[in-house]
Amino acid sequence: MRVIVDIGHPAHVHFFKNTIWNLEKKGHQVMVVSRDKDVVIELLDAYKIPHIVLSKVKKGKVHLFEEWFVREIKLYSLARRFNPDLIMGILSPPVAHVAWAMGKKSIIFNDTEHAEIAQKMTYPFCNVICTPTSFKKDAGKKQVRYRGYHELAYLHPAYFSPNPEVLKELGVEMGEPFIVLRFISWGAHHDVGQHGISNKLALVQELEKFGKVFISSEGEMAEEFDRYRIRVPSEKIHSLLYYATLTMGEGATMAVESALLGTPSIYVSSLAGTMGNFSELEEKYGLLFNYSDSEAALKKAVELLKDPELKKTWSFKKDALLKDKINVTEFMIGLIEKTYGIKQGERQKEKQEEKKGVLISTVSDESYA
Repeated sequence: MRVIVDIGHPAHVHFFKNTIWNLEKKGHQVMVVSRDKDVVIELLDAYKIPHIVLSKVKKGKVHLFEEWFVREIKLYSLARRFNPDLIMGILSPPVAHVAWAMGKKSIIFNDTEHAEIAQKMTYPFCNVICTPTSFKKDAGKKQVRYRGYHELAYLHPAYFSPNPEVLKELGVEMGEPFIVLRFISWGAHHDVGQHGISNKLALVQELEKFGKVFISSEGEMAEEFDRYRIRVPSEKIHSLLYYATLTMGEGATMAVESALLGTPSIYVSSLAGTMGNFSELEEKYGLLFNYSDSEAALKKAVELLKDPELKKTWSFKKDALLKDKINVTEFMIGLIEKTYGIKQGERQKEKQEEKKGVLISTVSDESYA
């Protein structure tokens, strides 16, 4: 099987990396196409994943559709030469359009309910729409739901173990309290008109009373924040989140990652409450808190940081969640192979998996044909 994987965001690198490596071990040929955004290129190079850069992010929301068009033209040209059996990506219109135009199969992964423009441009053209069970929207008969989160494709214990060496690079002792903040650029298509933390400097100054503060920022940071910048390689960020006392910020991916690693996480955004995975992590597992108001979020952060048993409590909560969820990479590989060409004799096995809760699917047999 020949597969093209589209990488448009740093989180996509992590999401697909184990699947890419597993497919290659099985003898499949994988081509990776990338987008020069934030630390995407840095991560792919660090993981030694060969890739072809299709586009570079430009400042200003007006360039988003222009970039989609450029990616689509370049992806079509590459796909004509590579001749893939399958193209996949995370809510990527170019992936769906190119696969449809070439008569190839496509899998679209999505966990962002409010990305309505991209959904309208993508869903009609793809074969499978893969979402977590917590996803609030019904995407129709193409939808395949799985019992997990995107982030469990790389943070599941089968694939992730923290490296304490990252603490030395930060100048932090084991057990010493520290807080990680995440600021974003608000330049994504689904971020138009949204906002996050209102007074970042006041937030930093208050949180410094409880431990060292480190900042991860999408794009350039104001000069007053430069001394807080996280200065460790991007591929080590998850070990950093694992050992953090608390994370807080505007970035959706990092908020979920922290929660799944057993670190208290506070998400501050006008989008709070719109996404099913965030609601589930807060209401069912108590691992994450959603706020649209910065002052209320800071109050909650201070309350948590005063709890000496905080990390121990969150570790128990994380373990409870992991008992409910699946190894998402294994699920992805199975789905990819089924989408490419499932044999009639395997139908019964798939039904058995559905009963066990491994695969919850509304996809008809014709969708796999």
